[in-house]
Amino acid sequence: MSHGEVHIGTQGWNYDDWLGSFYPRGTRAADYLDLYVKVFDTVEIDSSFYAIPSEASIQSWYKRAPTGFTYSLKLPQEITHHNRLQNSEEVLARFCERVRDLQEKLALILIQMPPDFSPRSLPALEKFLPLLPKDLRFAIEFRDQHWLQDDVGEYVLEILRSNQTALALIDSKWLVRERMLELAELPTADFAYVRWLGPQEMTDYSRIQINRDREFELWQQIFQKLQQQVSAVYAYFNNHYQGHSPGSANLFKRLLGQPIVEPSTLEDQPSLF
Repeated sequence: MSHGEVHIGTQGWNYDDWLGSFYPRGTRAADYLDLYVKVFDTVEIDSSFYAIPSEASIQSWYKRAPTGFTYSLKLPQEITHHNRLQNSEEVLARFCERVRDLQEKLALILIQMPPDFSPRSLPALEKFLPLLPKDLRFAIEFRDQHWLQDDVGEYVLEILRSNQTALALIDSKWLVRERMLELAELPTADFAYVRWLGPQEMTDYSRIQINRDREFELWQQIFQKLQQQVSAVYAYFNNHYQGHSPGSANLFKRLLGQPIVEPSTLEDQPSLF
């Protein structure tokens, strides 16, 4: 059986704390992305959560990414948090029209729902999912565990599957890891989306500060199951998971047997200035 491709990156790239441990000291913020794309082949963009990206931003992201690099973007909070999936056809259309300009460099669009979005809002979800354009790929993240329990959980997986929307698998306080292992065996699309979160109290992102060996062993099992059932997995680490998301991403890539580009090699790159 062929295995799906695995693309591992981080949630964002614009962190000054990475200077010295990931980016060479003295690197300008404007040049961070140009170095990031030399190490990883995908990234999750958070800024689209706050506003639809400008045409100039989309063009810049496209031009600066090499062949094979992809971006995943969050759906605007106007849709997920303010409108709670209702009355959002117009903003959804504008957002999708804009991000289509990323062409083959667009991986997925993440529908990140707030913690207080509960199964009481199931009718809104049922009406929203069919509105998603079929030419784009979407994943949805629930932060209320009741969405994925008992009969409700079975029905939610069914409607996600019928709309070819992936259930985002997350390592966070909202969902039990063992449940994620079960859900990995029940993909709702031909692609998968994984996110590693962590305690918001952490503010130093310059180095690994939390040992996650036990969690990584579980996630290795999850990925083995996923790769047997989907064509591609897109996975992103947050700084809060261990303290330094580039380090987390490379640790997990190494565990999966993927080739690593050491950040130290960026020191040898020609000057960008």
